[in-house]
Amino acid sequence: MPYDFDKTIDRRKTNSDKWDEMEGYYGVSPKDGLAMWTADMDFASPPAVNATLMKLAEHGVHGYHGDQTAYLASIRHWMAARHDWQVQPEWILSTHGVVHAVGAALQAYTEPGDGVITFTPVYHAFHRMIDANGRRGIQSEMQLVDGRYHMDLEALADQMDGSERMVILCSPHNPGGRVWTPEELRDLADFCITYDLILVSDEIHQDLVFPGHTHTVMPNAAPHAMDRTIMLNAPSKTFNIAGSKNAQAIIPDPVLRAKMQGVLKASGTGLNRISAMMTTAAYAYGVDWLEALIAYLDSNRRMFDDRVNALPGLRSIPLEATYLAWVDFSGTGMSVEEFTRRIEQDARIAANHGPTFGKGGEMFMRFNFGTSRATLSDALERIEHAFSDLQ
Repeated sequence: MPYDFDKTIDRRKTNSDKWDEMEGYYGVSPKDGLAMWTADMDFASPPAVNATLMKLAEHGVHGYHGDQTAYLASIRHWMAARHDWQVQPEWILSTHGVVHAVGAALQAYTEPGDGVITFTPVYHAFHRMIDANGRRGIQSEMQLVDGRYHMDLEALADQMDGSERMVILCSPHNPGGRVWTPEELRDLADFCITYDLILVSDEIHQDLVFPGHTHTVMPNAAPHAMDRTIMLNAPSKTFNIAGSKNAQAIIPDPVLRAKMQGVLKASGTGLNRISAMMTTAAYAYGVDWLEALIAYLDSNRRMFDDRVNALPGLRSIPLEATYLAWVDFSGTGMSVEEFTRRIEQDARIAANHGPTFGKGGEMFMRFNFGTSRATLSDALERIEHAFSDLQ
């Protein structure tokens, strides 16, 4: 079945965070600007998801959700079929998005003032949640070698003081686009065992992996560390349904699971009926759509990299996963303020500021290329014009 990812869908004035809020954050008006920041795509979700919403609207009654059998079965099937991981239904706890799950994990397994480790540059919401919960963020800056990020566990060990209680991993990595190898994941798990750390693995981008690379879920890479591992997953990036605010904390260990359940219960967390049924439909019927999406994103990735890398001083880091390009501007010799001004004021593009991703992100910007080919071409023409004096 063909899917029209080339269709440009106007998302302005639809209560879209990505489009309707960008002027407030970046000074780029949606009237003449392009939104390439928030990590959702400009594509229609899989037909099965939209058909489910139509069916719910036709039924007309939107009461509390019950009987999670189909919902849990769809998650288990997806994990088994796509990631070769056999999940038991009782392991699955539902949350209102992965960021909510991170906050719940911080409350379940750490105390105020405890150290929480991240590998930077990394998804900025981790830092926000660590700070909001009164924990102490410890940024372990990764090494960038030949365009690939690597965790430096030796350097991390040297900077620790014994107050650390948790590691939050982004796998695949956002914004660096790394798909961690099983060996790298095992090394990290062993590190957590050595230093008695809880390991929270955010795997929200696990299905958006480009040809030639294979994602390994943490439980398969390090089954010996399941007594300290919390695996976070969501259909939101995979199927472009982030607004459904549905995610899963999958926790095999009963002691860890009980602690997380306690926090979720104390906050009144419940399963949203509409988002549960969207998730069920996506996992049950979205595989063909996803395969077509990955092929389209791969073409967008190559197009973005080819044209950005042709500009003197700009380098787009080779991605192995995600639809979020990570561009290094250090070769331009410009200040952060100057290249940011050119993107926002000259090109009229809203893109994420690199410094918000922590140490190592200072000279970067993140661009979302999960959009139609026509919109991406427009964006690239704007970037080329904004830096035309370097050519």
